[in-house]
Amino acid sequence: MKKAMQTLPKITLKQLAVFVSIYQTGSTSRASEALHLSQSAVSSALTELESRLQMPLFERVGRRLNQHPNAHPIYVQAQAILGQSLTLEYYHKHQAGQIHIGASTTIGNYVLPPLLAELYRALPNANVNTYIANTQEVVAEVEQLNIDIALVEGMPRPADTKVIEQRAWRTDTLMVFAKRDSKWLTDMAAYNDVDNCYELSIEQLAKLPLLVREAGSGTRQIIDEQLLQHMPDAEIIMAIQQSEAIKHMVSADIGLGCLSQHVIEAELASGKLVQVKVAGIDLSRTWWLVWHKARHQSPIWQSFIDILTSE
Repeated sequence: MKKAMQTLPKITLKQLAVFVSIYQTGSTSRASEALHLSQSAVSSALTELESRLQMPLFERVGRRLNQHPNAHPIYVQAQAILGQSLTLEYYHKHQAGQIHIGASTTIGNYVLPPLLAELYRALPNANVNTYIANTQEVVAEVEQLNIDIALVEGMPRPADTKVIEQRAWRTDTLMVFAKRDSKWLTDMAAYNDVDNCYELSIEQLAKLPLLVREAGSGTRQIIDEQLLQHMPDAEIIMAIQQSEAIKHMVSADIGLGCLSQHVIEAELASGKLVQVKVAGIDLSRTWWLVWHKARHQSPIWQSFIDILTSE
């Protein structure tokens, strides 16, 4: 009895790489530049892939390519396949492997560096790429399979929860803070010498100028949900994309700020800034690990997870 022949796929990695590049760049000309292929070779590879799949991936409108509804699910699968292929190709050459780590701004600037140092101690030859942006932007990159694992603040809100895995990682606390001897607090707040902080009611805080992070950040999400909902008439004078900018503006006594304890711990220790406790308000939050279920979990991925969960 003859053994059944195993069916080999007719789709090639080159076709998938061409498709992914066109999807990301939006045109065959830019894809050809990125891949160092002729434009005719790129167009041919795309046509062959559509033929193999028996479905269109782009709609041709003149010289433009518009994504067909079929394109996104194929893109996700193609990214996963290419990622696994690269892991296999470089397994012996780079045993430590490669990992793309995403982090929301606070975590990326203040918490991620010592974690990366620990990863490098365990795997000195590790090839690590990082992407730091606000939570919404980082989760979007995870969905596109551009990031292996992400560390984000606030509750992740992926567009498709079925393909995203999320796990609670650790807790953090936001703090309202001000410049020591701030003009905004001189005649309003009582200073608690025991706890080294000012004490305000929610009604008092609502009358003071507040500097906050931009919409889309994990910090802003918690501020909206756990602070501003009690202050519908709060005086938010500025939404700022960088935590460092907020610190400097509060230090200049432009207003009060609200950031993670990790961001202002040095300034609190030096006495340059001081915590403002608001009665009845809890600003604790959960930090999350986020990854795409289709992403290949390489040995370095597991090593990083072990570091994160051993704390």
